Amino acid sequence: MQISSGDEASKCGDAMHTKIYAGTLFDSEKCELIKHRVISVSANVDFSDARNIDLRSKTVLPGFVDCHVHFFLHPYSETSWEDQNTRESLVERTIRATVHARETLMAGYTAVRDLGTEGAGDADVLFRKCVSGPNPLIPGPRYFCANRAIVTTGSYGPRNRLYPNRAGVEGKTGAEAADGVDECIKVVRRQVGAGADWIKLYADYRFRAEMTQVSPQTASESLDTFNTDELHAIVQTAHKLGVKVAAHTDEHGHSVGESSFFRRSPDDYVARDTGIRQPTVWIPTLSVYYTLGKDTPMWKQAASTFTRAIKASDLNVKIACGGDTGTFAHGDNSLEMKLMVHLGADWKTVLRWGTLGGWECIRSMRWEGQKGKERLAKIHELREDARVVGDNETGILRRILSAPWIREALSS
Repeated sequence: MQISSGDEASKCGDAMHTKIYAGTLFDSEKCELIKHRVISVSANVDFSDARNIDLRSKTVLPGFVDCHVHFFLHPYSETSWEDQNTRESLVERTIRATVHARETLMAGYTAVRDLGTEGAGDADVLFRKCVSGPNPLIPGPRYFCANRAIVTTGSYGPRNRLYPNRAGVEGKTGAEAADGVDECIKVVRRQVGAGADWIKLYADYRFRAEMTQVSPQTASESLDTFNTDELHAIVQTAHKLGVKVAAHTDEHGHSVGESSFFRRSPDDYVARDTGIRQPTVWIPTLSVYYTLGKDTPMWKQAASTFTRAIKASDLNVKIACGGDTGTFAHGDNSLEMKLMVHLGADWKTVLRWGTLGGWECIRSMRWEGQKGKERLAKIHELREDARVVGDNETGILRRILSAPWIREALSS
């Protein structure tokens, strides 16, 4: 993609480019609003007679990135997480995912990272084929998936109330259990071999949730799941296979290397280090706490931690946006950015977190290091096959720009 000033627009050959005239363009690199720019798009898009899109009265933004979605979940206010796992068929959940993909794209999100099917097995890897790549079947964003979250035995649901020592309900589990170094290595290898873009693990969780009726405080406490050797095994195995790792951590922080972690506290993350020091991204997931109860201690703590973090001058982690979308409605992804601004973050910085910052987080390790810089340098040429240049490229995104309902949305 080429970006030029209005005066330079005439130099772009009309026969070779589609031009979007932007009254104001947000630059995610510099966090600046730039006036009067022309965005030239490759000529393989068929815009018929309307190759010039007039957005001179609009502000044009890069596509938003949601670093934490669950396309195979819908709001818990509609159906509980356990009922979605145990009472909804895989067919229903997949059809819902296709709707969620379209709603996400129409909300301005052109890339997402799906952090686990939550009981839908390998559906995300298969779903990716339908939404990304050269021959997509449905409209949707670039789709990066993590397959099944990795947990330790006994730490996750759905819980079997009748047989408490049995994992899951009638064979349905929300994640995949692995215990010990050997099992951790094996599950990572299998998931990556099956096509996972990311590995997701629960570094801590409400391990004693079955104590709710007799000791609610004990039940709600997040406890470490994996030990240090197991964490090392997961991360090192994933990295050797060219895959990043995302770690869920509520109370304690865990360094997971060239990866990301989400939930509450970057301070705890820094304090409890496994010894692997790589660029890491914090995904605060404020939206899920706000949605599930804005008057609860959990939301107040999450909000307080975020406010403290953005004021800290020595915070040594990057931030990106991801609200755990799916626990609340798909299409409302921007709630995360709104909450960040509400809690005191600079709106331009938040836009950067929600665009460039998100892409730097979810992109594969092939974009990192010197080889990654070489690949990035090729983007401006737009001469490579999209499947080579862009991980999980969504070919349909370019084609549907010519659809009337997209043009109507752009002009509104």
